[in-house]
Amino acid sequence: MTALKLVSSNRIFGGDQRVYSHESKELGCEMKFSVFLPPQASEGGKLPVLFWLSGLTCTEANFVQKAGGQKYAAELGLIIVCPDTSPRNVNIPGEDDSWDFGSGAGFYVDATQEPWKKHYRMFSYVTKELLDLVEANFPVNSEKKGIFGHSMGGHGALVCSLKNPGLFRSVSTFAAISNPINCPWGVKAFSGYFGENREEWKNWDATELVKTYNGPPLEVFLDQGDADQFLKENQLLPNNLAEACRAANFPFILRMRDGYDHSYFYIATFIEEHLRYHAERLQ
Repeated sequence: MTALKLVSSNRIFGGDQRVYSHESKELGCEMKFSVFLPPQASEGGKLPVLFWLSGLTCTEANFVQKAGGQKYAAELGLIIVCPDTSPRNVNIPGEDDSWDFGSGAGFYVDATQEPWKKHYRMFSYVTKELLDLVEANFPVNSEKKGIFGHSMGGHGALVCSLKNPGLFRSVSTFAAISNPINCPWGVKAFSGYFGENREEWKNWDATELVKTYNGPPLEVFLDQGDADQFLKENQLLPNNLAEACRAANFPFILRMRDGYDHSYFYIATFIEEHLRYHAERLQ
């Protein structure tokens, strides 16, 4: 098992907010992730764990510093793990050329195209390597895992849960990229990571995956601000996913939030509701 290096640790709400680094075999580079350990983590039992996936341009730090979730996670006894959003410093030409592809924009997929396929394997990193690291090093109950995320990370949370039936018992999103094969961000990313085979694209799109989901019962909690500029630019398309869920009799909740945008101000407003939603399903 890969060794973890402690980068930082800060006491907050009786627990510890930490950052670790490690050498990733999946991604072929050093990666960082943050983990919040609530007070209950020192009491000897196993706790539910939530994985938060952040959006474009973000790192392991955004949720930790902006969402305000630690207070409620401490109360509820939830461990929260936040990975970075892409491999870093892997020296691929063009990896830092744009904010919505390459560095900070791994889209939680396993790329199939050169030069990306060796390092851009965020799907396998999150659902295999990171998960194994967390279970080996922290007091988590491996039967009680949930996943949630924002924007690109909301897409990631949906795909990670739908492509791994039974792995996560709860899933929720804030302003998720819900139908990437039909939005500019998704078309750009999938063209680069998968080439022009649009049938392969469908394997990484939640709106397509709910149509063929075959696994334990799962509900998706979709959250969306109606003043989100990217909603208006048709980057997010939550109604496409909602319609696909209805057609497939796939359980879902869609909460539209009056006046809220795409920012962490919006996330911080409703993070308590999401954490209680996950705790109810994981406890």
